[in-house]
Amino acid sequence: MGTETVRAQVTDEVTERRREQRGWYFYDWACSVYSTSVLTVFLGPYLTSVAKHAADADGFVHPLGIPVRAGSFFAYAVSASVILSIFVMPMAGAAADRTGRKKPLLALCAYLGAAATTGMFFLDGDRYLLGGLLLIVANASVAVSMVLYNSYLPQIAPPEERDAVSSRGWAFGYAAGSLMLVVNLVLYSAHGSFGVSESTAVRICLASAGIWWGAFTLVPLKRLRDRPTAAAGQAPGHGWRQLAATVRDMRGKPLTLAFLFAYLVYNDGIQTVISQASVYGSEELGLSQSTLIVAVLLVQVLAVGGALGMGRLARTYGAKRTILGSLVAWTVTLGAGYFLPAGAPVWFFVLAAGIGLVLGGSQALSRSLFSHLVPSGKEAEYFSAYEMSDRGMSWLGPLLFGLTYQLTGSYRDAIISLVAFFVIGFVLLARVPVRQAVHDAGNPVPDRI
Repeated sequence: MGTETVRAQVTDEVTERRREQRGWYFYDWACSVYSTSVLTVFLGPYLTSVAKHAADADGFVHPLGIPVRAGSFFAYAVSASVILSIFVMPMAGAAADRTGRKKPLLALCAYLGAAATTGMFFLDGDRYLLGGLLLIVANASVAVSMVLYNSYLPQIAPPEERDAVSSRGWAFGYAAGSLMLVVNLVLYSAHGSFGVSESTAVRICLASAGIWWGAFTLVPLKRLRDRPTAAAGQAPGHGWRQLAATVRDMRGKPLTLAFLFAYLVYNDGIQTVISQASVYGSEELGLSQSTLIVAVLLVQVLAVGGALGMGRLARTYGAKRTILGSLVAWTVTLGAGYFLPAGAPVWFFVLAAGIGLVLGGSQALSRSLFSHLVPSGKEAEYFSAYEMSDRGMSWLGPLLFGLTYQLTGSYRDAIISLVAFFVIGFVLLARVPVRQAVHDAGNPVPDRI
């Protein structure tokens, strides 16, 4: 084979890889508006208000006959969605690896979640149970879809590109969230000019996230391609049995398991901050919905730069050290949040800026670092375990948050408890020798990691 032929083949491979990477970025662009507009901004305060409208004289609602303080219902619904995800994600990851057909499963999860999110338009009056059900379906769907989405990363990017590719994916997601929030802010702030009530404006914002999610999912479904895997043709497990099989396999790679446990701990804190920040701002600090939208928009804008900037830092200092630095920043920022004065938007914006600068980078680099620790041919199966750490096991934080509020009536007490997740996560991650972990997984060790 001549030199020119080889060069042409290499060029074609690079071109195809870049095309697939760009398509991959667009699933972050598609589904991140759910995390931003729905989970972070609108649904928490709105569902809480719907639950309060349905509450009895003592401030309790009674789903399935269980007394629940209305202010805790949203946090409990998030925890329920996460527990559901635990059962579904291992099966989805194993099915993807064994069939090599990730795209049909990705499409199913994406459009189920998009439909549930669009259905939130009908959440009005005292329909708090409908809101809880749609939240559970949408949140579980996005979690399972991310298992499949993340498992493409080792296949579309060689080791030296993964920090950058992962960071760009997060940047795409935060850019989409920022764009949608601008539209949401205009509609919500000027809802009277559009001839709709405040409640209707919120429900339109919720539903529009579902429509966006479904529409832009078409791009990755067109550009990503399925690949046969070494696990193809093996009989699939079910639920906890499949998870147990994955964990048994991981026990042969204890350093991968150690990283996953560290990530489980500190990411529980991250996910709880994301889902409960608006509730904290509205209920404890007395901030308006418009203020919350602007604050989250600030987070999104800065998170784009933060994800890209921390990706560059990782090239100099390595992903592990950069993540450790971000956990220190999370701890300081969250501690400061406890002392925020009520009714002071400026300080809430300062807090939002701190979160934005570390949010995207800590998540993007964790994803790319884990991709080095995954044995070839088991990407979806291992990323199902990763996603359970990302979303599926992030039930303890919301549950603790809800229980603390239920017992104390103070969101400040709830928010300060989350510091422990970052401190413990830092200690656990610092103890993981990641270079040895990459080697033990059978992967080439990058020059800097």
